[in-house]
Amino acid sequence: MTTSNAPQRISILGATGSIGLNTLDLIGRVPDRYSVEAVTANRNAVALADLARKHGATFAVVADPDAYADLKAALAGSGIEAGAGPEALVEAATRPADRVMAAIVGAAGLAPTLAAVRRGATILLANKECLVSAGALFMNAARQSGACILPVDSEHSAIFQALDPAQTKNIERVTLTASGGPFRTWPVDRLTDARPEEAVRHPNWSMGAKISVDSATMMNKGLELIEAHHLFDIAPECLDVLVHPESIVHGFVAYRDGSVVAQLSEPDMRTPIAYSLAWPDRIEAPTPRLDLAALGKLTFEKPDLERFPALRLAIGAMESGGGAATVLNAANEIAVNLFLQNRIRFPDISQIVEDVLEKQILEGAGEPASLEDALEIDRWARDVAHAVIPERLDRAV
Repeated sequence: MTTSNAPQRISILGATGSIGLNTLDLIGRVPDRYSVEAVTANRNAVALADLARKHGATFAVVADPDAYADLKAALAGSGIEAGAGPEALVEAATRPADRVMAAIVGAAGLAPTLAAVRRGATILLANKECLVSAGALFMNAARQSGACILPVDSEHSAIFQALDPAQTKNIERVTLTASGGPFRTWPVDRLTDARPEEAVRHPNWSMGAKISVDSATMMNKGLELIEAHHLFDIAPECLDVLVHPESIVHGFVAYRDGSVVAQLSEPDMRTPIAYSLAWPDRIEAPTPRLDLAALGKLTFEKPDLERFPALRLAIGAMESGGGAATVLNAANEIAVNLFLQNRIRFPDISQIVEDVLEKQILEGAGEPASLEDALEIDRWARDVAHAVIPERLDRAV
C-alpha cells in the first residue's frame, strides 16, 4: 500500500495508443492519486500535445524527429518541455516517475523500457518485445536494480494475481487462455482465402491491426508464453494454452495439491491496467461487471496446432532458447505487415516465420547479452525475412 499522500508520478511511453489512452483515462478519474510526468508518441504530435496539456505532463516526446517542430508548436505557451528522437525517449523513461507505463509497440520500446528498469522504477509492462526479444537481459536488469515489473497483458495480469510467490515450488502448471480469434471455427483449407479485414475482426477485444492478426494466427499467444516464461521464471514444459472463446477466464495456476487458482473478468483492458496502476492496492475502473449467471457457461478446448502453426513455432522458439524468440518476433512483424498490405496470404505468415527460424538454427544466433545484441539479432531476422519473402509476394487475391 502507498504510505504517502502525495500523488504518484506516472510516465506513459506510448500515450496515444490504446493502452496509453486507457491509462490516461483511468488516471484522469482519480486526479488526487496520480499525476503525469512524461508522455510519448511515435509521430502524432498534435494528439500528444493535447494529452500533455490535458493531463499536466511536464515532458512530451515524439520518437520521429521530423515531428518535433509540430510538437513544439502545439505545446507553445504551455510550459511543457518537448523532445524528439530515441535519446529523448530514454530521457522520458528516466524522468522521476514512480511508475512507467511501457506501451511503445515494437523494438522501439526496448531501449526506453530497459532504461526505466535500470533506474529501479516500477514498470507497467505492455511492450511484448522486452520479454520476447530480450527476456533474460530484461529480467536480469530488473533483479539488479530492484525494479518491480507489473504485467499489463490481461493473461499475465491474471497469472500475477493467481500466483502465490511463496508457493512457486508447488506449481504444477501455468495456463494462459486464448479466444481462438476470428478463424477458430474456419475449415483449415479456407484460411488461404482469409482477408486482412477478416483477420482484424476480433470477436472479443478491440485491438490494433497487428495484434489482431497475431490473435488470428495465435502467434500472440505464443509470444505471451515466452513472456510468461521469463516474467514468472516458469519452465517451458510447465506452460500451456487453452482456447476459451468467451475470454472471461484469463489465466490459471495449478498447484500440486490439485488446487487451480484463476482470474476472471470481462474482456476489457482497463481491468489489468487499473490493477497495475494501483498494485498492491486497487482502484475503481469503469468496466462491465462480470455476471456468470447471465453467461450461463464457459467453454475450453485445446488449441489446434494444424490450424495455428504460429503457436507451434513460438513454443519451439521458447524451448530452443538462444536468440530464437528474438528471430521469431522480428520475422513475424515483417510477415504480418505484408499480409495487412494484401501482399501475402494468411498461411504465408507462419511459413515465412518458419523459414527464418530454420536459417537461424543453421547460423545459431545466441541469447542476446546486451541491448545491442538483441537489436542486431532483430535486424538480422528482418533482413532474412525480406530475403525469403519474394517467392510469396503478390500472391494474395
